[in-house]
Amino acid sequence: MTTGAPGPHLRLSTPALLAEVETVYRDLHAHPELSMQEKRTAGIAADWLRTDGYEVATGIGGTGVVGLLRNGDGPAVLLRADMDALPVKETTGLDYASSATGTDRFGQPAAIAHACGHDMHVAWLMGATRILAEQRETWRGTVMAVFQPGEETAQGARAMIEDGMVHRFPKPDVVLGQHVVPAPAGSIGWRSGIVMAGADSLEVTLFGRGAHGSMPQRSIDPVVMAAATVMRLQTVVSREVAMADSAVLTVGTLQAGRTENIIPDDALLRLNVRTFNAEVRSRVLAAIRRIVAAEAEASGAPKPPDIQTLGQHPILSNDDTATRRVVAALTQHFGAERIQEILPASASEDFGLFGAAWGVPSVYWFIGGIDAKVFEAAIKAGKIDALPVNHAPDFAPVIHPTLGAGIEALVTAAKIWLATDAASALP
Repeated sequence: MTTGAPGPHLRLSTPALLAEVETVYRDLHAHPELSMQEKRTAGIAADWLRTDGYEVATGIGGTGVVGLLRNGDGPAVLLRADMDALPVKETTGLDYASSATGTDRFGQPAAIAHACGHDMHVAWLMGATRILAEQRETWRGTVMAVFQPGEETAQGARAMIEDGMVHRFPKPDVVLGQHVVPAPAGSIGWRSGIVMAGADSLEVTLFGRGAHGSMPQRSIDPVVMAAATVMRLQTVVSREVAMADSAVLTVGTLQAGRTENIIPDDALLRLNVRTFNAEVRSRVLAAIRRIVAAEAEASGAPKPPDIQTLGQHPILSNDDTATRRVVAALTQHFGAERIQEILPASASEDFGLFGAAWGVPSVYWFIGGIDAKVFEAAIKAGKIDALPVNHAPDFAPVIHPTLGAGIEALVTAAKIWLATDAASALP
């Protein structure tokens, strides 16, 4: 539950609602679905919205769900939650831990877990839509609840937009979203301007010539070519990005060959780049292409490497005016001790595409999900880096007070727009 005085038209989440949403959350956590495969999750969200009187459209951009609650003339507010999980084997030991398996986007078998907390995001939005539906007498306008697929692969927001979302649904006045992070449970982090880095994911195929392991002179070894490429790529950030700028370049996949005595024909790299600046991004991407091509040529590759873009998250930036309006409302509701301005995060999001598509402001903030006592003990012991973080196999937010804080944050932020017209409508 929360502390601090609630706004004039906001009732706190009831124990009954929290219990119901917790049940849904545990179920979602135990049954995660990979990006663009979120059929079960989407069905649960759609059924929930219909129960509360929302107009529901499904299959937007694949598995996306949009729910509209029209409540007279007034502003429109878009509230977004992402639904997808990760190809990670969960190690939390929770009694509702995932044992799900499936096939990832590369056609490989994979364990599946909600290691980023998107199940919590879905639960937050479900709780918020219930409260807004029950409190229709306190506001006027339109609530648009968006349950988005494929955030992890940067596919979902684009897919929904390309499926005509901007033309099929009302233009919102603001787009709002939030993410669970490894901070004290129930705390809220915010910032204006750049919030999260842009990210580019690439797949590189290096071509060689296979041969028997006993006759390397007959080969053009793509394994050596790949190893040299990976090592040289490490110099991009350290030698081509100014100290005042920042970037991260990670090679997350290196695949070549199947057995120890056969030199394969090719090798595959998958890598990820994070930047906060468009110029730095261009410089880093150009350096990657230059190095990959040069290493292939130096090795005598029979043809140039193939470079494909797997996904792109834009730099996420919060509108200053809208952000300060949200922060003022959250501070009034939760109390100033729960609210903190933070630095930009090197993680990435496709949330900003919605606001950009409509040309409206967007605001994105963070809610802590680590038990406050555990977090404090880690700080005192100097072991803050040992706490589970998003995408780690042992990451799962503590349910309370994380669940209630997220629900109430969404409702509080939405109502500062919706309540504008409602004040005159109330007796």
